[in-house]
Amino acid sequence: MKRTYLSQKIAFSFLFLATLLLIIPVGLIVVIIVEKGISAITWQFLTDIPRQGMRAGGIFPAIVGTVYLVVGAIIFALPIGLLAAVYLSEYARDNLLSRMIRLAIVNLAGVPSVVYGLFGLALFVIYFRLGTSILSGSLTLGIMILPIIITTSREALESVPYSFREVSRSLGASKWQTIRHIVLPNALPGILTGTILGLGRAAGETAPILFTVAAFYLPQLPKSLFDQAMALPYHLYVISTQVPNVDEKIRYGTALVLLTLVLCMNLVAIIIRYRFRKKKSW
Repeated sequence: MKRTYLSQKIAFSFLFLATLLLIIPVGLIVVIIVEKGISAITWQFLTDIPRQGMRAGGIFPAIVGTVYLVVGAIIFALPIGLLAAVYLSEYARDNLLSRMIRLAIVNLAGVPSVVYGLFGLALFVIYFRLGTSILSGSLTLGIMILPIIITTSREALESVPYSFREVSRSLGASKWQTIRHIVLPNALPGILTGTILGLGRAAGETAPILFTVAAFYLPQLPKSLFDQAMALPYHLYVISTQVPNVDEKIRYGTALVLLTLVLCMNLVAIIIRYRFRKKKSW
């Protein structure tokens, strides 16, 4: 008994140490970005266009472009990802083919983003002749986050107790009615959480938009889906590596806005998950 207690204490100590090793570097990064970038956050910085070769002015076109890309990605990825998750969870038979598909989806989630960028360049920009545009960038980002949405949605659907399905079917409901009215509402917290986390990744990626949509500098907002757009990740890359003599606070201020955008998405995911889980009675 004493040895078991000692082993448990050692295990908890290692887990606590691992947690600290994860939290401390992330906390230091956030502190440094906030400390060096908070002085740049003004109303003009958030609502003005870049000026003087992006050495002054604001980042409003980059913020708007990022929002356009994220919204376009979710419009494309969420319906397809959710339908694919429903099929794999509720309709597909457990055989070699379905297991290979699941494994492929999991592996696709780990593919480097630059590969998705090259894929989007070849397929949407060149083959379908959409050009470097918001539409090409949104479709590329949508494909990139599809594996995340499919995986998290499938896990959320499979977490719903099978007894719910049995009771619904025994009352005369069809399989689709059971999925629509019983399974999906109970799996909604996990689906929304995975979707928003996927959007957080899409908002912070540089490589896919580098090949498909991002512009070095645009003095005005895009007017259609076939226009190029500025985006926060690429704008941050440009002012940090391509434009000399940029004030340090502008670089860190841009990073702070991007970090805040991603953190807000994650916060929304946590709040939604918490509220829906409170309503569950199982």
